Amino acid sequence: MTIVSRFNEKDLVVICDRLSERDPHLLQILKDYGYPPFWSREVSFATLIHIILEQQVSLASARAAFVKLKSYIGEITPEKVLLLSDEELKQCYFSRQKTKYAKCLAQAFVEESITVQQLIHSTDEEIRKILTAIKGIGNWTVDVFLMMCLHSVDLFPFGDIALVNSLKHVKHLTSDTDGVYLESITEPWKPYRTVAAFMLWHAYICRKKIVFESA
Repeated sequence: MTIVSRFNEKDLVVICDRLSERDPHLLQILKDYGYPPFWSREVSFATLIHIILEQQVSLASARAAFVKLKSYIGEITPEKVLLLSDEELKQCYFSRQKTKYAKCLAQAFVEESITVQQLIHSTDEEIRKILTAIKGIGNWTVDVFLMMCLHSVDLFPFGDIALVNSLKHVKHLTSDTDGVYLESITEPWKPYRTVAAFMLWHAYICRKKIVFESA
């Protein structure tokens, strides 16, 4: 199989099979829960707002805020977000910090220091530099964007609590296992760590019986 920097739905199955040949714990995930979904999000300002909302909260809480915002303003655009007062965003369940982050991102789009086309056609490194220049956007947010929107193939966000907890569970590790050791576990999964992360997220969701509603 040719190593690619981005993967599609067909690649996902092939890479899962390849990873399961390398790692019996990943093979067990396939046996227990099947293949993970091909999670995919639109490359858009609205998606970035949604990912910002997901920072350090449950996916359900983030989705509730995103749905509330969508019902309040309709299509989520930079121009509409900038017209909202802090109080209006608070009514859409935005914290004070995330209100600031959303407006900083919206301003960057309005000024065209970030564009959708730029995000589609830039390298992962360029995208990380562009996005982390915006207040409130760190590596976790960029990783999720690259993994879910552009399907960059070799990312593993160690700042994601659910992902790390799933890794510890699948590998039968204690809760206090240090990050250096966790990172060493993922080394054999290169250059397909995003797909391994999809498998671990899938196992976590199935094990916890988490049900998602569309935003």
